[in-house]
Amino acid sequence: MKTATLDRLGNTVTPGDRVRILGITADPDMDEDDLDMFYDMIGSTCEVERIDSDGAAWVAIWWNGFEGPLLTTVGLAPGQMEKTFD
Repeated sequence: MKTATLDRLGNTVTPGDRVRILGITADPDMDEDDLDMFYDMIGSTCEVERIDSDGAAWVAIWWNGFEGPLLTTVGLAPGQMEKTFD
């Protein structure tokens, strides 16, 4: 597992950093509700939980679902995120 990756501007991103989600690559076989949740993540700012061996930064968002809280996680490629400095 890698400990760092880069964002679209070349900034180093490590676990604990916050990134703004610019795009997502979703599985086209997902059902419509799951796809909606993934695409609703675009524009959100999230904390990076881990960097995988391919250099993807994994983030998670909690949602209020009809049956309780739902967790959506996604791995972001460098071009799909921008590190925030706030």
